[in-house]
Amino acid sequence: MEEKNELVEIWGDVVDVKSLLLAMVISIVSTMGLYLLAPEGDRTMGLFLGLAGAVLGFLICSFVIKPKRDITIEDKE
Repeated sequence: MEEKNELVEIWGDVVDVKSLLLAMVISIVSTMGLYLLAPEGDRTMGLFLGLAGAVLGFLICSFVIKPKRDITIEDKE
């Protein structure tokens, strides 16, 4: 049985819903996880750790979620 991927259009691009939700969960967990590690009352450290968590989430998503497009370049000769 072939698995049917549900696709949605976001900002003019078509994405797989499962991959989108996985990326959102990874990004939210990493960002909030590092933000909550900041000492209480230190807003600057909270900002930096939150930003570091967002970058970490982006890197994790880049390695975990693989592109699903096949791009072929054809010569018109």
